[in-house]
Amino acid sequence: MDALALEATGGKKKANGASVAAPLPAQPPAKRKPAKKAKKAVVFFEVEILDAKTKDKLCFLDKVEPNATIGEIKSMFHRSHPQWYPARQSIRLDPKGKSLKDEDVLQHLPVGTTATFYFRDLGAQISWVTVFLTEYTGPLVIYLMFYFRVPFIYAPKYDFTTSKHWVVHLACMCHSFHYVKRLLETLFVHRFSHGTMPLRNIFKNCTYYWGFAAWMAYYINHPLYTPPIYGEQQIRIALIIFLFCQIGNFSIHIALRNLRPPGSKTRKIPYPTKNPFTWIFLLVSCPNYTYELGSWLGFTLMTQCLPVAFFTLVGFIQMTVWAKGKHRSYLKEFRDYPPLRSPILPFVL
Repeated sequence: MDALALEATGGKKKANGASVAAPLPAQPPAKRKPAKKAKKAVVFFEVEILDAKTKDKLCFLDKVEPNATIGEIKSMFHRSHPQWYPARQSIRLDPKGKSLKDEDVLQHLPVGTTATFYFRDLGAQISWVTVFLTEYTGPLVIYLMFYFRVPFIYAPKYDFTTSKHWVVHLACMCHSFHYVKRLLETLFVHRFSHGTMPLRNIFKNCTYYWGFAAWMAYYINHPLYTPPIYGEQQIRIALIIFLFCQIGNFSIHIALRNLRPPGSKTRKIPYPTKNPFTWIFLLVSCPNYTYELGSWLGFTLMTQCLPVAFFTLVGFIQMTVWAKGKHRSYLKEFRDYPPLRSPILPFVL
């Protein structure tokens, strides 16, 4: 039978008087839907917060998510104790231990599903920006009061008079430039890893800055002030040192600012940039303090004034303490930290 006959019989082929149906095309096997994975049950934490001094229970938080941060736990604690806002809370694993960081995650801490933390009140807090603005505005205003010889500072016959020595006017410009620079850096450059500090510290800091500013200004602007012994040559060398270190200090602040994105607390190893003033990072961990010291050494040489020299010495001691602490922190945090660096003075300190 030919193909036309096969088509006419509806796809049936006769063989020995019987019709046989043509085989149907094979059907693809039905696809099976993948079985849904069972969701992993979330294990919630129970958080107990005790007073670090008395061990009294202050707060109990139920069903805290394991990925909650210490900052979030502080906010929960604040809702039950409004008088302790997050900035004044210190949450610790041990009553005498270190404060946990706000970004620490609950499930990554050495605690069980029932976690016990200890709370200490840090006291009233104030923002670092406010602190710096207050600290630096005081010396600027106080020094200018002595420079313009407002009444009741010196003898009445010297009220609102000007000094006959040009170095006095130069010193006023340098001192004012330094603190105006600090104020602008506070507003537009610095990024603070900690948002606040205890309010009580501002009185100590202002006493230091304001008191020294008044002491230095009194003698530099005194009617009986005498200029440096080596005259103009000494003053010019001192001015070059002062300006060089001021530019260097600003360059380091910019370099440190660029290490930390806005709103971040990321810590990185600072390295020299294309700016030559940052190349000192090859030898020093805290060159901002190195340049700050150089600025005040220049100002001391310029004015040849004992109170300025004493202020420079005290500042150097304090900055050395800060620099050593930061240097130790770098060594502890970064295994690949450059071993050649010193805290504040290359190869010395």
